[in-house]
Amino acid sequence: MMTRTTANMLGAKPLHTVPVSLVRHLVDLVERWHIPADELLAGTMVTEECLRDPFERIAVETMHDLLHRARLLAGEPALGYYLGLQKRASVYGYLGFAVTHASSLREALALVLRFAPMFSTALTLELRVEGSVASLHLHEQTNLGPVRDVVLISMVVGMHAIACALIGREQDGLVELAIPEPSYPPKESPLLPKIRFGQPSNRLVFDAASLDAPIVTADRTALSLAQTLCERALEELGFDTELLDRVRRLVAGEGAGFRTLEEVAKRLHMSPRTLKRRLAAQGVSFSALVDQERREQALVLLRQHRLSIDDVAERLDYSTASTFVRAFHRWMGTTPAAYRRRARA
Repeated sequence: MMTRTTANMLGAKPLHTVPVSLVRHLVDLVERWHIPADELLAGTMVTEECLRDPFERIAVETMHDLLHRARLLAGEPALGYYLGLQKRASVYGYLGFAVTHASSLREALALVLRFAPMFSTALTLELRVEGSVASLHLHEQTNLGPVRDVVLISMVVGMHAIACALIGREQDGLVELAIPEPSYPPKESPLLPKIRFGQPSNRLVFDAASLDAPIVTADRTALSLAQTLCERALEELGFDTELLDRVRRLVAGEGAGFRTLEEVAKRLHMSPRTLKRRLAAQGVSFSALVDQERREQALVLLRQHRLSIDDVAERLDYSTASTFVRAFHRWMGTTPAAYRRRARA
């Protein structure tokens, strides 16, 4: 069992955990299929007593085992849709309390980005605004295994449902997921967002104007209290909420190319070893952040048809085009040329 004191880095490999509130949420859901809690939890280190501790945490791998078991016991492959539609802000504890009392969707998302590590480091979030289009990206920092579809679908459907509840109305938007389209049909519901599968990345795309939509339960006094609780929780878990954003901004140099670990560490006034350790404590590595930035830039550059594949590889700091092609196939499961043809179509 992983408790709140063991959520930091252990050894060289980051330990991803989630709050036990997710298990309680899953237990409540599977009651629909008449599955009692003890049957779901059988064979795990999670007990019903653990479920009563609001500060308890479990390893992500344990949560994945429970999701897999729940899907088998319920006989419902589309479990992710049900989990997402049932999700409420309260499942996120102090963070959910905070976003419920923010003044606008923009402020709520700023809180989510700042305090997300207190929930888990298995997925990291990034907000991008380009003109009239906003997108919230989900970066996978660990192998989600056979329940990848459940995790990603429940996350994006849940965030969409929570956003609609916060502003008191339905919100148009599009979900793109980097997983193949499941063989099971989606749960039919007018509350579901439009979902496209087999996309370059996991993200929610929406009108940037909706960021300024007011939240119906806004309360500055309650928000101040919630922020204080979130800050204390992050401090207890040993997270630096600003570090990831600062490193991401520094990874891409002012011109072409990417900065090295040593260059970024120097700009942050710390040693490379310290930077690696602090990133690992957040559940990510420097190389993974560079990889993410390269992938995002590659997808943009490949839409500029005047650039050859060699040009794109050079701009992304690859020594040869073939090295870039191999990296792109690892990211997308296809070649840059095939992706470009599909994008053009």
